[in-house]
Amino acid sequence: MSYTDNGGSTLAISGNDFTIIAGDTRSTSGYNINTRYEPKVFKIGGTTASQDDATIVLSVVGFAADGHALKERLDAIVKMYRYQHGKPMSVKACAQRLSTILYGKRFFPYYVTAILGGLDEEGKGAIYSYDPVGSYEREQCRAAGAAASLIMPFLDNQVNFKNQYMPGSGEGHALAEREKTPLPRSEVEDLVKDAFDSAVERHIEVGDGLQMLIITKDGIEEIYKPLKRD
Repeated sequence: MSYTDNGGSTLAISGNDFTIIAGDTRSTSGYNINTRYEPKVFKIGGTTASQDDATIVLSVVGFAADGHALKERLDAIVKMYRYQHGKPMSVKACAQRLSTILYGKRFFPYYVTAILGGLDEEGKGAIYSYDPVGSYEREQCRAAGAAASLIMPFLDNQVNFKNQYMPGSGEGHALAEREKTPLPRSEVEDLVKDAFDSAVERHIEVGDGLQMLIITKDGIEEIYKPLKRD
């Protein structure tokens, strides 16, 4: 068996009381489009078929078959935890468990870049990004997949405020950094849409549709927006 990269991109941004995880729906093999609707963002650990009461979201991009296998495995583990303990798994515990799943297959890895999102114990947005063998880190935002190199600099500027300083606060090393304040939800939604609108213009493996899952204390809301189909 050989690995294939099925293209597409994912993106996650956390806020004060929400997390947004998004992905495009195009699946490719080289210059061919396999399908225009292949979701890369999934609810994890709900008790119903529609996962309406899920509190955690997983995005996977890379080899689609491995992504689905990883999603099914993590979903089963989180469901079993809820059954055995009578409460949903926290996003922090789920992040650790996903790391051990990936590390356990390090000699024949899941060929995916995963991002896990939810709300932490304080109700704040939490995002964990992974490499294929389970190394992970909590971040405020992360892009993955084919257009990650296009989207991440945009996020560094608009979300992380990298290399931005307060005018008139001093000179050279005395310059004060711009305060890193979490963005409001409406602004983050617009940023996600803008990021994908820009990415589809410059990358042939990204396009067709944008699937966006918004996690709040009230549940998970799903938004779909068409993207360019060429």
